Amino acid sequence: MIGSLDAAPAGGCSRAGCREAATSRIDWRNPKIHAEDRVKTWLACDEHVDYLREFLAARSFPVRVSSFEATDAAAPAPSPGAGAVGGGSA
Repeated sequence: MIGSLDAAPAGGCSRAGCREAATSRIDWRNPKIHAEDRVKTWLACDEHVDYLREFLAARSFPVRVSSFEATDAAAPAPSPGAGAVGGGSA
C-alpha cells in the first residue's frame, strides 16, 4: 500500500514537502484499529527515514524498515488514508 492522493509520487519520500527519492520502506500498522494482516507502507529518503520511523514508534506502532528499490513502487495500488506525514522541514 504505497501512496495515496496526498502522498509523494510513487518512489518519493512520504515526509510532507519532501520530493527526494525513497531509499527505505517503512511498513507499519496501528494495532488499535488494524488487524494483524493490515499493514501500511510509507517511503522515506535517507534524510527522513529516522524521523518517520520514530514518529510511528512513539505511538507504539509495530514498525519494520527495509530498503526500497524504485521498482517496488509498481506493487500494490494506493489505499485511502495512507498520506504524507508532518509539515514543513525536518
